Amino acid sequence: MDKLIIALGPAFATGFALQQLLEILTPLLEKLGLNKKLFLSLISLLVGLVFAFGAGLRVLQPLGITNAGVWDLIVTGLIISAGTEGFNSIMKFMGYTKDQSKADAAKKLEHAPDEALAQVEKT
Repeated sequence: MDKLIIALGPAFATGFALQQLLEILTPLLEKLGLNKKLFLSLISLLVGLVFAFGAGLRVLQPLGITNAGVWDLIVTGLIISAGTEGFNSIMKFMGYTKDQSKADAAKKLEHAPDEALAQVEKT
């Protein structure tokens, strides 16, 4: 899990910086009378894609998907454009996956004595 956090760190930091940039741009867009949501979304997506392609940031690769190619860059750009929310979602998913793995391992351990006893009884 530590390696995953280190691998995703640069993309997370980029998403956080992007979120701060959007906070700065919001009053300017409101003052200009532009559709704030549309322009912030477009700026966010553009910056996310620029960082994904320009800096070579990847999100899917550290998650174990190594053959995604350009899709990794597109997904990374979309996740960066979501700011910290995108990474919070990934971390929650990873937490749920880890908890499920622990629960599955505990179930196997619970049933291990029964299975061993059944093997002994068969012989």
